[in-house]
Order: sequence, then C-alpha cells, then structure tokens
Amino acid sequence: MWNFHNPVSVHAGAGSLERLPALLAGRRALLVTFPEAQALGLEQYLANLLGPQLAGIENTVLPNPDVSWLSAMYERVWSRHREVECVIAFGGGSVIDCAKAMLAPTPSGRFDELLAHLRDGAPLAAAGAKALIAVPTTAGTGSEVTPWATIWDAAAGSKYSLHRPWTWPEAAVIDAKLMLSLPPGATLASGLDALSHALESIWNVNRNPVSASLAAAAARDIMATLPQLMRKPNDLALRERMAVAALQAGLAFSNTKTALAHSLSYDITLHHGVAHGIACSFSLPHVMRLAFGRDDAVDALLLQIFNATGKEGAVARLSAFLEDLGVSTDPAHYGIADAWDALVQRALQGPRGRNFIAAAH
Repeated sequence: MWNFHNPVSVHAGAGSLERLPALLAGRRALLVTFPEAQALGLEQYLANLLGPQLAGIENTVLPNPDVSWLSAMYERVWSRHREVECVIAFGGGSVIDCAKAMLAPTPSGRFDELLAHLRDGAPLAAAGAKALIAVPTTAGTGSEVTPWATIWDAAAGSKYSLHRPWTWPEAAVIDAKLMLSLPPGATLASGLDALSHALESIWNVNRNPVSASLAAAAARDIMATLPQLMRKPNDLALRERMAVAALQAGLAFSNTKTALAHSLSYDITLHHGVAHGIACSFSLPHVMRLAFGRDDAVDALLLQIFNATGKEGAVARLSAFLEDLGVSTDPAHYGIADAWDALVQRALQGPRGRNFIAAAH
C-alpha cells in the first residue's frame, strides 16, 4: 500500500505571475524576496501588480538562510506585520525557505523559541500561522511544492529542517519568464539540484509509483534540456521545460524526501562553501553505483533514464553529463578526498541518508 499527497495548488506557464492578485483572494501580503529584486525592477512590478494588497517588503534574504540574520527578520515581521494573512516568497530556494521560517508566531514573538523548536523539538503551535504563496525564480529548488525549509546555523556547525503542517505552500506560481535573467551559475546549480531531487526520489525507500513516474520524467527532461539551456539561456521554451522538470522533481521528493546525496551535501556546503546544487549533484554517480543491485525495479528505471544496458554504462553517462557541464565528480576537487569514505558512512546515518535504498535499516 502507498499514498501520494501534495496539497499545493500549482499555477504554471509563461505569464502566470499575473494570477497573483486573484490568488490572494482579498488578503494583504508581505513580500519576502532577494536583494537584487529591487535593481531588477521586480519589486516595483510586484508593487504595481498587487497595489494595496501589498503590506510590505522584506528584501534582505541571503543564500542559505542562517539563524544569525533570520532572528532579526523574524522579529521585525511579527512586530510590524502580525495581522498580515499571507507571505509571498519571490525568489530561489533560500527565499522560499526563509519565508517558511516567518510563517508562524511564537508566544513571545521572539525567534529564540522557533530556534528551540529547530534544535530540540520544543513545541511550536500553528495558531495564527500565515499562508504562503511561493513564486520561484529558479528552476530547481522544489521548495514551492514541499513542506521543508533548510535552516542553517553556521556558528554552531549545524543544519536544521523546519517541517510543520503550515510550511506547505498554499499555492505555487511557476512563471518561466522570471527565470530568463538567471545567471549561468545559478541556472546550472538549480538545474542540478532538480536532477538530484529526481534521482534521490527514485533510489529511495519511500518511493511510490506516482513519485517514481514524476521523477523519471524530470530526470530525462533535465538531462536533455539543461546542456541546451546553458548554451541558450534566453530561450523561453527551454526555460519552461526546465521549470516543469524541476516542478515534477519537487512533487516527487515532496513524498519521498531526499536521500544520500543530499545528506552528503550539507557538510560540504557548510564546511567547504560549495553551492548547494553542486554539493548535492557531484556525488550522484558515486551514489548511483551504490544504489544499483538493491531493487530490480529501481535498476530498470535507472537504465531506462540513462539509456544504458548496465550499471557502469549508466554511471558513465551521468558522470559525463556532469563533467561536460563543468562539474567535477571527483571528491578531491572539493577538498574532501581523504575524508570521503568517512563522510559517506556518516551521511548514511543521517535522516536523509536513511532514506537511501542501500542504507542499513
């Protein structure tokens, strides 16, 4: 028996951002976005689009949301905008994750109570939580259709996952026009993050027929589309194909969670400064080699995706795909050659690592 569940209302297609006022349904919203949105004219565009429905703007989101600056933003949001019913997250994964951390009030209005929940599992009530509408400007995060937010604590050397019933977005707006100005580095990293989501949901103990179908379609389209997009970044049709593939991958892992490659990535991002999309994708060939031979259906699906007749052929095709995009698959390139085996063993013990079909249970 299995179950597939995703409560997010998805609105997609070029120009779908125009639906945003209707999605608010008369509510006022706080916009959470990235600093460059103002210079790109996006803040003003949204202000014009929303008119009096826009209650305020928070535009100081940095990559990899960290408790060091989330605290001030959280307390500002809940002191100034307590009555605002909805948050619009407009940006990449970091913006959407940051917005999820803003949604629910703590009894005192202070961030340290939310931090206690993240660190120790202290109770956190849902009463008074704001709704979330996620508008991704990258094709990769999947956060617009999942309930998880990754919160970092660099000073403590820790990474937390916020996951509550109210962290599911109410709606996601997928407008590929917003992705046309995405720089090459962010296009590549976000696209490879989506590929990792797709493959990680296939070699996963929580997979089901629907998630596997979505993941396989996503992986095929990313393999076919991302190299073309890197050569033609202003091609809207390619941007739309990547946006749909990233959405499919997000829907897949919204039900399975991620697995070993993501578990490996957190230390690599935290201690070596590698962008998340690269940190969770360079290891995919290594992880796929470990995945083979554990489940006949998974093996067959991977061979089909990579158009290969055996394990080594599939691994070689995925390695070549990454290397051709300029992404080294050698752990030594990321400064972790000597620690690689120990890192894999530690990652297998983490909550995401235990989702991997080759992990010991």
